[in-house]
Amino acid sequence: MFKLIKATFLGLIAIVFTASAYADITFVSWGGAYTASQQKAYVDTWSKGSGVTVENYNGGLGEIKAQVEAGNVTWDVVDVLPDQAITGCDEGLFAKVDQSSFLNDLVVAPVSDCVVPQIFWAYTAFYSKSAFPGKKPKNIKDFFNVKKFPGKRGIHTWANALIEMALVADGVKASKVYDVMSTPEGIDRAFAKLDTIKDHVVFWSAGSKPLELVSSGEVVMSLAYNGRIGAAILSEGKDFEYIWDATVLEQEYLVAIKGGNEAEALEFMAHASTAQALADQAKYIPYGPMRKSSIDIIKKGEPWFIKDGGNIDILPHMPTHPKVLKRAIIADPVWWADNGAEVSERFGAWKGN
Repeated sequence: MFKLIKATFLGLIAIVFTASAYADITFVSWGGAYTASQQKAYVDTWSKGSGVTVENYNGGLGEIKAQVEAGNVTWDVVDVLPDQAITGCDEGLFAKVDQSSFLNDLVVAPVSDCVVPQIFWAYTAFYSKSAFPGKKPKNIKDFFNVKKFPGKRGIHTWANALIEMALVADGVKASKVYDVMSTPEGIDRAFAKLDTIKDHVVFWSAGSKPLELVSSGEVVMSLAYNGRIGAAILSEGKDFEYIWDATVLEQEYLVAIKGGNEAEALEFMAHASTAQALADQAKYIPYGPMRKSSIDIIKKGEPWFIKDGGNIDILPHMPTHPKVLKRAIIADPVWWADNGAEVSERFGAWKGN
């Protein structure tokens, strides 16, 4: 009897230990080098990381809404764009978060009560140096100039950033873009500029695709996530070159889905949004942490990016570098939350015509 009780007691201890050592959550992000960086910086460094399942998606709230409305939530933590964070929080899809631990350490204020900070990233134009042995494109006007630089352009299948870039290419100052976008004439002007490349575009939705398009020569220039470009340059030795002009700087957040494993999800998010974790992500991909103290950690540890056992200076590849910021457009997530549905509908029609 004593042996039976002892065995049962030890078994209960093992169950309790296992339950405390592993999380049972699904973390959903964008794939490729970005998700790989999150895996290394957040999941692998979390005490319960062995229980985290990582999946990829292409953005949007459709699948999240479907899971919540069906009462069958299989995603717990999702990496979302700011306008989706605002909309999803307003619609009750996401759990509220205690933001007291990071609120005073952010470069910009959080867009909603449901988010923890991640990174600044950018939609950036780029090309392969070998595609232009002579004169090379230098600005967003060159991206839209198919006569000066013939060849296909890679663009994504949604309107964000394309509208802003089109207006700068048409002569609008980066600082005035959203003033112009707030008028019907401004949106018409953006679509008129998009019309100039319409017969020369190849659409992509997966983040890895523009790198493949440029590498294969199917397009001569493409828009892409700056981190994907930087990872290809730093880790793979690709001969890619950024066109930082009119790069559109975006915020990125994590949210916990209501009806999922909220307690574990919020615990994971608290770990993933620490200053150290956000700084650690920059060891694997050149995005800019949203926490000020994360930048301090990187500066003290420079060179920071890990490659072949040695470290490389990551700051010149970040979209928050001072030289880049001078020419960048700071995306306005509130504008997109208010106007995105209408613009996206028009963009969908534009793609189909």
